[in-house]
Amino acid sequence: MTDGPSVRRARIAGSGSALPVRRVSNAELAETVDTSDEWIVERTGIRFRHIAGEGETTATLATDAARRALEAAGIAADQVDLIVLATATPDQTFPATATKVQAALGVTDCIAFDVQAVCSGFLYALSVADSMIRGGSAKTALVIGAETFSRILDWEDRGTCVLFGDGAGAVVLAVEDAQPSAQPRGILSVSLHADGRHNGLLYVDGGPSTTGTVGKLRMKGPEVFKHAVTNLASVMHEVLDRAGLEIADVDWIVPHQANRRILDATARKLGLAKERVIVTVDIHANTSAASVPLAFDVAVRDGRIKPGDLVVFEAMGGGFTWGAAAIRL
Repeated sequence: MTDGPSVRRARIAGSGSALPVRRVSNAELAETVDTSDEWIVERTGIRFRHIAGEGETTATLATDAARRALEAAGIAADQVDLIVLATATPDQTFPATATKVQAALGVTDCIAFDVQAVCSGFLYALSVADSMIRGGSAKTALVIGAETFSRILDWEDRGTCVLFGDGAGAVVLAVEDAQPSAQPRGILSVSLHADGRHNGLLYVDGGPSTTGTVGKLRMKGPEVFKHAVTNLASVMHEVLDRAGLEIADVDWIVPHQANRRILDATARKLGLAKERVIVTVDIHANTSAASVPLAFDVAVRDGRIKPGDLVVFEAMGGGFTWGAAAIRL
């Protein structure tokens, strides 16, 4: 990388996550859905998911995750001047769920808005916040991924309803002004993509301007799988090239937790040891925009990811959208 004498960059100062109280096993799900624990584990690697109950919403989960991230960063809520919340399941059509989080945190004035890129949403939100910090529009940002996908699932479609769970993850970004170094800290590079031609492979069959209803999630799994492995491996190389790095430099990959088979196939395509991939899909299922920050927070708190590590986030979701970010902690 070639930066000037002083580099203004966003760094991750802390992380947090939140899950609904109710934890649902495959066996419990099989009591109401035509499926089995063996069928789900073999095809997806999923064993548990959390399902939001009464009073638990995207905003409440996002707020809990944000509070934990602020606590981990040692930063007071009134220092936050930007909140970017990635979600495909907002509390309301409008206003933005980010403004509900803002109010719940007691922040009376800051920039707050939602980003919608489905499972890639957190990476899109991270890129927006990073750009705003680099550009001087903000100094301290909350970037949140939060979802309650259980509310848009067709519980009679065993091919989709077993795949998803609810949850939230958040990171605090703080401004990092530093001289260029051999190992600069912060968000080093981000690469984002979208290809709307594939809308029909993963979508929700409703919306305010079409049906006037929320709709339910629909997916053609095999086609999504093929695109996911190709796109995730490609964007991984791209984001590392932009940062002047190689696969061998990476300490940890934190991928979108969609399906264990996708994670394993992507690792093989990259020539990456599976032990360097953070996996939480077995205990959380697919939490869409929440999955990357949720998995990251789990690995930070259990001690696997440490200061100084080079971490790559990557995700692909409906749209299609996909992306990756290279970060030195």
